[in-house]
Amino acid sequence: MADAQTEVFFYHLERHPLERVLPGLLERTLERGWRAVVQVGTPERLEALDSFLWTFRDDSFLPHGTVKDGPPSLQPVLLTTSSDNPGGAALRFLVHGATISSFAGYLRVVVIFDGADRVALEAARSQWKAAKAEGCAATYWQQTEAGRWEKRA
Repeated sequence: MADAQTEVFFYHLERHPLERVLPGLLERTLERGWRAVVQVGTPERLEALDSFLWTFRDDSFLPHGTVKDGPPSLQPVLLTTSSDNPGGAALRFLVHGATISSFAGYLRVVVIFDGADRVALEAARSQWKAAKAEGCAATYWQQTEAGRWEKRA
């Protein structure tokens, strides 16, 4: 059973792509002093996300890396395709259809999924059921017309 305080947030992408949403969430995570692991569904998407996070904005730097970049414990944001947590992150982001078998040990798990991607949608539904079964506090967030996040469930 997951820790009682484990929160699982489900962000349903409809208006903005992951590349527009994820950097802001990671910046807020780091501002709070939390470490994060971002689990990506495939090695190709991991490489693309790694490259993107270095250049997503001219006036900002988002410290992150992969296991190829050195010890995971030195990465404030670790990008991976694995379900382990070698850096001891408090937050886990699941993107591009990535899933985990247990939410235990995390303060928060954030599942970001594209509603137009059937595989990602099914993975999110599966994770919703698993989170509820573990007794996590699961919430569903949907983008409004203006692109803001609104809690729906």
